[in-house]
Amino acid sequence: MTVTTDVVGTLGGVLPADRLVTDPDVLASYAHDEAEWAPWELPAAVVRARTAEEVQAVVLACIEHRVPVIARGAGTGLSGGANATAGAVVVALEAMDAVLEVDELERFAVVQPGVVNDDLRARVAEHGLWYPPDPASSPWSTIGGNVATNAGGVCCVKYGVTRDYVMGLQVVTGTGELVRIGRRTAKGVAGYDLTGLLVGSEGTLGIVTEVTVKLRPLRDPERTVAGYFDSVVAAGEAVTAVAAAGLTPSALELVDRHCLAAVDAWKNMGLSADAEVVLLGRVDTPGAAGDAEAQALLAAFEAGGASWAAVSTDAEEADALFSARRLAYPALERLGPLLTEDVCVPKAAVPAMLARIEAIGAAHDVLIANIAHAGDGNLHPLLSTPAGDDAARDRALAAFHEIIAAALEMGGTVTGEHGVGLLKRDGLAAEVSPAVLDIHRAVKAALDPHGILNPGKVF
Repeated sequence: MTVTTDVVGTLGGVLPADRLVTDPDVLASYAHDEAEWAPWELPAAVVRARTAEEVQAVVLACIEHRVPVIARGAGTGLSGGANATAGAVVVALEAMDAVLEVDELERFAVVQPGVVNDDLRARVAEHGLWYPPDPASSPWSTIGGNVATNAGGVCCVKYGVTRDYVMGLQVVTGTGELVRIGRRTAKGVAGYDLTGLLVGSEGTLGIVTEVTVKLRPLRDPERTVAGYFDSVVAAGEAVTAVAAAGLTPSALELVDRHCLAAVDAWKNMGLSADAEVVLLGRVDTPGAAGDAEAQALLAAFEAGGASWAAVSTDAEEADALFSARRLAYPALERLGPLLTEDVCVPKAAVPAMLARIEAIGAAHDVLIANIAHAGDGNLHPLLSTPAGDDAARDRALAAFHEIIAAALEMGGTVTGEHGVGLLKRDGLAAEVSPAVLDIHRAVKAALDPHGILNPGKVF
C-alpha cells in the first residue's frame, strides 16, 4: 500500500461516508484557487468537513501518515495559498457555514469558517450591527479565507482589516489539538496574541474551525464622490491630496478604463467613462458634517487634477460604480489569463508607484489594468495576457517581479491582503531579512512540528 491509499483508508474509517471525496474530476475542482498561474497538483482526497471534530480527525490522520493537509474555503484566493500538492488532503470548509451566535450587547458574532462575508453582514444587520472588512470578493469569499489572508477591502481605509475584528478562534493545531484562543471581552492581554498571529498565516499554523468577530453599529448612508482623471498618475496625485487634506474617507477606490470597459462588455452596465481613470470616494459621517466632508473630498479631487468631479446625487448610480469596482477582476478574467498584483506602498508614494507600473507594462509590452484600494496605498495592477501566448506570459511574469521590486524600493510591501501563498515567496524573502525569516520558520516548526500544515506556502 502507498501512503496515499493508507491515509484515504484511515479517513474512510473515521469520517461519515459522504465527507470523503476521491473522484478525480471533483478533486480537480478543489485543487487550486483563483491564482491561475500558481502551480497545483491533484490531491489524494478532499474532505467536506461539517464539524470541528471532523477537521481534527483529518489532521490526526495526516499526522499519522505524514501527509500534507490544506484548508480551503471558497477558493477565491489570488496567491495560490490553498493550492494542493500531489497526495495531499484538502479540507473543504465551505459546508461549515453557520452563524452560531450574535451578541448585540457585547457586539460580537461567532461564525463557522464557511460563512460568506456578505451573508455575515446581512445577518448581523438584522441586529443593527455591521461587520466592516469587505474584500472585493465579499459576495463569494468566506470568513475563514478572509482570516487566512488577513483580507482588507473597500472600507478598510477607515475601518481596518480582518485582524482588527477577530477576537478569538477555535483552531485545530499542527499536533491535532482542538483549542480556543483569544477572548470575548473588550480588552484582554493574557499571554501572547496567538489570535493575531494566526490571522494572515494562510493555514500554515493551524486550521480555523470557528471565528469570533467584533461588530460595530450600522452606519449612516454613505455619500459618494466620483472624479475622472486623464491618467493613473493624476488620480494618484488626488489620493495624496486627500491624505494631505487630513481626510479619512470610508472608501477611496481607483478603477481604470480597461476595468470599466471589461465590466461593460460583460454586464452591459453602461459605465465606461470618457476618462482614463475613475476615482471613487465615499464618506459616512452623519449629518451636516458628512456633507462638509464630501465637499472637502470633492475639493481634494479637483486639487489633484480631476478633469471632472462631483458629489453623486443618484445613490443607484453610485452603487453601480462600486459594483463595477468589485466586478473588475472577474470581468477581466473572462478576456484571458490574469496575473494579479497586491502591493501596498505609503500613500505619498502612490503617484510614483502608479507611474512605475505604467512604465513597467510598456517596457514589457504587457496590458496592465489598474484597480486599487487607493486610500491605503494597496494597488492591484492586473496583468492580462492572451490565452495560449507563452511569450506574453513570460513578459508578464517579468513585469510582475519588477512591480514587486519597485514597491519594496518605495518602502512598501509585497502583499497588502492577498497573502504570500506561492506567488509571492520570492517577494517575502526580498522584503524581510534572513534573521526574520528564521523567526518565521521557528514559529512554524513550533506550531506545526510534523510539517503537514499547507507546506511549501509563504516561505
